[in-house]
Amino acid sequence: MRCPHYDAGECRSCTLMGTPYEQQLADLDAHVREVLADVVPHDVWDAPVAGPESAFRNKAKLVVGGTKGAPTFGILDADRRGVSLPECGLYEPRLAAALDGLLPAVAELGLTPFDVPGRQGELKHLIVTGSPDGELMARFVLRSPGQMGRVERGLDLLRKAAPGLRVVSVNLQPEHKAVLEGEEEVVLTPADTLPMRVGEIVFHLRPRSFFQTNTTVTTALYGQARDWVGQIDPGSVLDLYCGVGGFALNAALAPGRQRRVAGIEVAPDAVLSARRSAGELGLDVDFTVGDASALDALDHDLVVVNPPRRGIGPDLCGAIEATRPDHVIYSSCNATSLAGDLAALPGYTVRQARVFDMFPQTRHHEVLVLLERA
Repeated sequence: MRCPHYDAGECRSCTLMGTPYEQQLADLDAHVREVLADVVPHDVWDAPVAGPESAFRNKAKLVVGGTKGAPTFGILDADRRGVSLPECGLYEPRLAAALDGLLPAVAELGLTPFDVPGRQGELKHLIVTGSPDGELMARFVLRSPGQMGRVERGLDLLRKAAPGLRVVSVNLQPEHKAVLEGEEEVVLTPADTLPMRVGEIVFHLRPRSFFQTNTTVTTALYGQARDWVGQIDPGSVLDLYCGVGGFALNAALAPGRQRRVAGIEVAPDAVLSARRSAGELGLDVDFTVGDASALDALDHDLVVVNPPRRGIGPDLCGAIEATRPDHVIYSSCNATSLAGDLAALPGYTVRQARVFDMFPQTRHHEVLVLLERA
């Protein structure tokens, strides 16, 4: 993959740009195996899973800079000034095409870009997500509600510029710190979710919902977990940090016996989305709002965990060791924290493991492991 912005020194987000992708994948797989060498046997690893090396991202997170008359959409330079990146080779083709029309339309709205050094202005970020079916969600991150009316009055302009635009929202982030978004979200369109089809499951993403940015590799990740569930055929499954229900819904659809499936997630919006998807599939999955890390009893045959980068930590590891489910499936985006958690689960043996290259051109990774009670 080649990128004019990388070649010009304007963007260095793709830290592995210029390295042949086959070498990137081999190096990533070797690195993850090395980090986990003390806790994952060398003979349980399957070949790494990869998708396209470019045109894979379903989401654009654009920092807005420049001026009201000439805004920039891209990143900030070393002086915290806006750098315009009108295209990026990582975006899915549909998303890239939508941005071609959407960015000039956003500029036409006359919003005042936020100036980081001067701490003045309103529009901080524009976040655009595209679905496999060509629909879009656009989020405007503003410092205050003062310019929200401009966005609302410009909805027709935005829809004309980007056919398929389904959801438009404003996120309010008043604080001056390195946080992408704030706690308050105002949806300006009748539709408040973006349907995201992955296989036979349609997830309903609300503006603040987390979803993996690589749809192709996410499909493979869920497929691998579903295969493992079918192989071990548990009677009950508990999905912790379940988000919009990816692992739980796939566990409910896995072959074998009819099983009891539940999911726990701290974000209420994600739970609402998961319940909606389950209802559309006719699945009886119990999704509840709660703090997965605080659980002390895990009354299920299989526990699935998909935590943030920090991992599940000693308390949840202790709860797993104490209640001893037959199997654990652990999805991790940080091999280092995963190594620590696996060391804190001495009652389990890793039976299968696999690297998923969710973020080509970088050293970020996703790892899926299947644990069995010793």
